[in-house]
Amino acid sequence: MLNTGTELLLGNTLNTHGAWFGRELFKLGLRITRQTTVPDGDAIREALEESVSRADAVIVTGGLGPTSDDLTREITAEVLGIELITDEAALRSLEAFFAVRGLKMAPSNLKQALVPVGADVLPNPNGTAPGVYVPPRLNGRANCAVFLLPGPPRELYPMFHDEVVPKLKALSGIESFPPALELKFTGVGESDFHQQIDAQLAAVPGLEYGYCAHVGEVDLRLIGEEDAVRSGRQIALDAFASKLVSDDGSSLERVVVRLLTERNIKLATAESCTGGLIANRITNVPGSSAVFTHGFVTYANEAKVDLLGVSETDLEQHGAVSEPVARQMAEGALRVSGADIAVSITGIAGPSGGSEEKPVGTAWIGLAMKDRPTLAIKVYHPRKRKDFKQAASQSALDWVRRRLAE
Repeated sequence: MLNTGTELLLGNTLNTHGAWFGRELFKLGLRITRQTTVPDGDAIREALEESVSRADAVIVTGGLGPTSDDLTREITAEVLGIELITDEAALRSLEAFFAVRGLKMAPSNLKQALVPVGADVLPNPNGTAPGVYVPPRLNGRANCAVFLLPGPPRELYPMFHDEVVPKLKALSGIESFPPALELKFTGVGESDFHQQIDAQLAAVPGLEYGYCAHVGEVDLRLIGEEDAVRSGRQIALDAFASKLVSDDGSSLERVVVRLLTERNIKLATAESCTGGLIANRITNVPGSSAVFTHGFVTYANEAKVDLLGVSETDLEQHGAVSEPVARQMAEGALRVSGADIAVSITGIAGPSGGSEEKPVGTAWIGLAMKDRPTLAIKVYHPRKRKDFKQAASQSALDWVRRRLAE
């Protein structure tokens, strides 16, 4: 992968291509062996020369526009020793793009119709920059296929699926590849996996495994033949079955929505320190409208009293971050919403506001269910404010998951 664009290195634009391509290529049985990001201009030449001498296929993103710093097309032709010519079909497509929109095409756009002799033009119905495919037989330097794709995701991703995937399948000849499994765990650290099951996983013949840690979550990746993957999964479950969120790549919030749907249970939330993050995560899942009723963000004590009926006396005696308040927030959300289950959270996100008794990172979570005793637990996530909110929301959602699973 060769990603071009000065804006990617300045930090003005987030480079999401690497992760996206990694996932999409893996579905084809392919792996990215190296990913390089270079600024616009001559740096592309050096990176491309190195890449085509080493790789079987190179995917280049960006630099196909009409401006003076869009030089990917020209540099590629130079590196591969192929002449650039104007492709009539690409030119007509460009002219039609502007005509349909009632716009006049600037002369600078004409360079976007330039294509290395013998290369395939990849249509771009979502923009002006067509892609280019240079087959290995045209490459004068090495037996390497080169794909030139536009940078904007709205143009790049459809082009990849429509034009690049069939060509990569034909080039690779891969019809079947080892299965892969991603297991998501929460409430357990990466070091726990290393200490408890690393040696067992390493002893499974033909099993490739790895970990990826996120805030409040660890993903275990298993790749290999079916028996090897099955053995690796069982090893992980023997040690951490209660911590397993999913073994199909589903996020915690997606699993919660799935469980709510299967059980026909309605959920409400009452949040203070997370500021609505729990509700946001739930409502990011398609279909959540069928199971999610209310999301209360009661940041101020007055809101806790007015909206959820929290006792002013308990707020004064115990403070907002306390077991009684967490319980009452959950009970209030359950009562007002009419839902079947309600989860609440109140905590200290920091960086100030903590004390010796209640340090920054402390949170209380309440869980109320119809015809069941209200429960509350204290969690401690001493992290930066943003990460605290993520970790606290993870703890709350996981408690809902575990209660629903029971």
